Amino acid sequence: MSDTVDQLTVYSDHVCPFCYLGRRSLETYEETRDDPLCIEWHPFDLRSGKRGPDGEIDHTVDDGKDEDYYEQARQNVERLQDEYGVDDMLNLDEVPETDSLPAQIASYYVDDTHPDAWRAFDDAILEALWIDGRDIGSPDVLADVAASVGLDGDEIREVAADETRRDELEALFADARRRGVTGVPTFTTDEHAARGAVPPAQLERLVEGV
Repeated sequence: MSDTVDQLTVYSDHVCPFCYLGRRSLETYEETRDDPLCIEWHPFDLRSGKRGPDGEIDHTVDDGKDEDYYEQARQNVERLQDEYGVDDMLNLDEVPETDSLPAQIASYYVDDTHPDAWRAFDDAILEALWIDGRDIGSPDVLADVAASVGLDGDEIREVAADETRRDELEALFADARRRGVTGVPTFTTDEHAARGAVPPAQLERLVEGV
């Protein structure tokens, strides 16, 4: 292994299909590397503009996205599925409408307290939603996902349901916005950034400058 460890910061939200596709692209890039890549994960709340003071999501809030926007997004998802060979992902209509905040709380907690297990847990959350169609807003589902990767399910259930932890996430969301992050996935290094489910070759250029 080289003395210098390449690092990549990733801002993401589990309910974003492009974050799932971006993770699959990242996996493909990682497979080409001789040395492991150090990844720093930051949560991001795509629905901050629709989230009320009690954490509830108001889907009636106008976010400026019309039917044409969502149709274009659907086409882009399908294109990237073909491009990245992702044939196990559910159609967008099959994915349950859910709030990702409990999942992000749980993932942030695991990243802090069980860092060696974080990647497996976060990958399993994404797969639970985008492959299995499970409601990752449910603490019970998150407990089951945690147990599947060797974590204490009861511990994660309690964490995911703890509303006092939401303030920590809100601070992280605000910090991301101050850093100029406006959408996800966003991949950043010390000097450069790329937004969207960019291909493995672009991640290589971002990290390695080649």
